[in-house]
Amino acid sequence: MIGVLKEIIADLQELKFETGVQRHLKVKAISGKATICIGVRRGGKSTFMFQLMQQLLDNGVPRQNILYLNFFDDRLHKLQQEGLGLILEAYYSLYPEKKNAEKLYCFFDEIQAIPNWEPFVDRLIRTEDCQIYITGSSARMLSKEIATQMRGRALSWEMFPFTFKEYLDYKGIEYASPLSTKKRLLIQKAFEHYWQVGGFPEVANLQKHLRVKIHQEYFQAILFRDLVERYDISHPKALLDLAHWLVDNTASLYSINSLTGYLKSLGHRVPKSAVSDYLEWFEDAYFLFTTRIFDASLARANTNPKKIYCIDHSLVTSVASGILVNSGHLLENLVFTALRRIGQHIYYYKTKAGREVDFIVQKSDRSRMLVQVCESMARAQTRKREIISLTEAMAELKLKSGTIVTRNEEEQIKVDSGQISVVPAWRFLLNLQESQE
Repeated sequence: MIGVLKEIIADLQELKFETGVQRHLKVKAISGKATICIGVRRGGKSTFMFQLMQQLLDNGVPRQNILYLNFFDDRLHKLQQEGLGLILEAYYSLYPEKKNAEKLYCFFDEIQAIPNWEPFVDRLIRTEDCQIYITGSSARMLSKEIATQMRGRALSWEMFPFTFKEYLDYKGIEYASPLSTKKRLLIQKAFEHYWQVGGFPEVANLQKHLRVKIHQEYFQAILFRDLVERYDISHPKALLDLAHWLVDNTASLYSINSLTGYLKSLGHRVPKSAVSDYLEWFEDAYFLFTTRIFDASLARANTNPKKIYCIDHSLVTSVASGILVNSGHLLENLVFTALRRIGQHIYYYKTKAGREVDFIVQKSDRSRMLVQVCESMARAQTRKREIISLTEAMAELKLKSGTIVTRNEEEQIKVDSGQISVVPAWRFLLNLQESQE
C-alpha cells in the first residue's frame, strides 16, 4: 500500500490543475482547523480544491508541500483496512527533509469514503504543521457528531452547482451594475441557456442529449453510491421508485403517509420509518430538499405536509418522466436552490385564510423575506391570487415588502401592507447574490 500511495503522491507533482471557472465561495482557512467543503457529487468541489491549490502555488508554496488524494480512487480502497496513517508515512518517505521543517497542505477529496477518518484528521491537526482541506458529499460533515469527534477542529462550507453569476462568468458575460441595454439583453439570453442547462459545471456547454445522459448518470451515482452503498439499503428498488416520484413531483406537497402508500401500491413493503430515513438521506446527499410549513410549533410543522425540491432544475427535466413537472414548478425549484445557497432556514407560509406563499426565508441577520413564484401574471385571475396571498402574509408577519419572481415580468405594486416587487428570475438571481457579497 505504501508503494501505491507514493506513486499517487508523486503523480500529483506532474498533474496540471484544471481550475475551471473561479467559484464565488469564499472559504477562510483558520490555523488549527480543517476546512471542509461539502455538497452534491459533481457540483465542482474537486475543481474548487484545485483552485485553492493553484492559489497556494501562486503565493510561493512549493508544489511538493501540497498533498492531494481523491478517496474515490479505487487504488486507495485498501486504506479502509490498513489505516490512514500510511498516508503520512508514504509522503515523508518521499520527502523526509520536510518532516518538522516545512508546512504541509493536505487536500483530501471525498474522505467520507473511508470510515473513521475523523480521528486521523484530528491527529494530523494536533501533531503536524499542516493545513487540511477536505471535500465530501454528505451533510453529516456539518453535523454535531463530526464537530464532537474532531473536538471543534473543523469549519464547514457548502458548495452548490453554479449560481447564475458563476454561469455568467463561465460564459464570459459582464453583469456589474449599471446594466446597459446590451448587457441586459446578453444576461437575459444567458438566463435562457441557464434555464435549459442548470448549474452542474460539467454539462454547461453540452448538447441536450449528452446533458440528459450525464444528468441520469449523476442520478444513478447519487442513489447507488451515496445512498444504497453508504447505508446498506435492503430495498434499493423502493428507494429508486421513491426518488423518481419525488423528482416528478418537484415543488409539490407530500406526506410520509402518502409516500408510504405510494410505495405499497407498487408492491414495496417499506415501513414509514424507512421512508423517513430515505428522505433524510436524500437531503444528506444534497440531492433532494424538504421545506416545512412556517409555524412556531415544531409539532404542528411536522404534522403538516412538506414540499420537495431538487438540487438542480435541469436535472429534474433530465430525470423526470415529463408527465407531472411543469415549468412553473421548475421556476419555483430554481428560486428554492438560489435561496438555499444563502441559508437553510426556508419554509412555505400559509395565511390564516389558507392562502399559500411559496417561501419565507429567515436570513442570518434575523430579518425575513417573503417570496412568491409565478411564471406569468398575465391572467387577471392569477395576478389577483398571487397579490392577495402575498399581501395577507405581509400583513400577518408585519413585513413591509414582498417579492414575486416571474419568468419575464417586472413592476412595483403598492398594497395596504407595503410594496410588492415583481421581478424576472434573472434579475432576482443577480440581486439575491449581490445582497450576500
